[in-house]
Amino acid sequence: MSELDSIFSDDWSEDHRSGFVAVLGRPNVGKSTLINAILGQKIAITSHKPQTTRKQQLGILTTDDVQIIFMDTPGMHKAHNRLGDYMMDAATTALHDADIILWILDVSEPPQAADAHVAETITSTRNKAPIILALNKADLLNDEENDLSEHLNLIEQHSAMQISALHNLGMTELVDHLISLLPLGPRFYPVDQVSEANMRFITAEIIRERIITNTEQEIPYSVAVAIDSFKESEKRTNIHATIFVERDSQKGIVIGKGGSMIKTIGSEARQELMTMLDTAVQLDLHVKVLKNWRTDERLMQRVGYRFPKKDDR
Repeated sequence: MSELDSIFSDDWSEDHRSGFVAVLGRPNVGKSTLINAILGQKIAITSHKPQTTRKQQLGILTTDDVQIIFMDTPGMHKAHNRLGDYMMDAATTALHDADIILWILDVSEPPQAADAHVAETITSTRNKAPIILALNKADLLNDEENDLSEHLNLIEQHSAMQISALHNLGMTELVDHLISLLPLGPRFYPVDQVSEANMRFITAEIIRERIITNTEQEIPYSVAVAIDSFKESEKRTNIHATIFVERDSQKGIVIGKGGSMIKTIGSEARQELMTMLDTAVQLDLHVKVLKNWRTDERLMQRVGYRFPKKDDR
């Protein structure tokens, strides 16, 4: 038995399947909602606002015979700043690494120019992985609106399936179909692991989600969250975080009149973190201005968005 065989001998049989599924689509079509639904728990933040997902994040589904690693990617769009470039880089990197490409389309409305951009990117970037179309929000269609030829004609695909990620319709059939296309191989992650993200990253994302939910205008797109300290003890977890915005006016909105907005954000985030950590949480938030951080690669690195080096790709 080789060293590799000995490592995985307890984890997989000859018919075990495993692989990476790149979950792609334009912004706000339900990619993170789909992955959360499949895993049966929240590992990615969601909202109705575009550009909620900024980094590639893994969601890991493991059974006795299968391990699927879903790569949740930022919504594909034409970038207008360095942060946009970073997000598109994360999405296209997933295309190179995928065993299966799962393109989420919103069929409650006709295809948009952004969908054509996704098709172009997949065609020019992908490997030979099969393309599966997940026709999301199919529950919103009626019989007269069930002509999906425009969506199906966007790209040559292996197959297409109607689903509703929000209402968990067609999800079992979709997962079974993905499993049938996975290559044979061992597990990449332990049985009980559902994400590669650590708690500092998850905490920052939860805080950012609460900001996105509670603010309007340009705030959701201009905000970043950095965890300054994360200390766990028997009695409680103490977290200090900094919220970065680009302008003084945005800082005022996030803080709110008399500190009302920052209190709401902190209270909602703390409640979710207490449920997740199953312990008391002390959450201290501070807001700072970091002018034009989305256009400056050096400042982006300061708030946690680092472009991979060429050797890392």
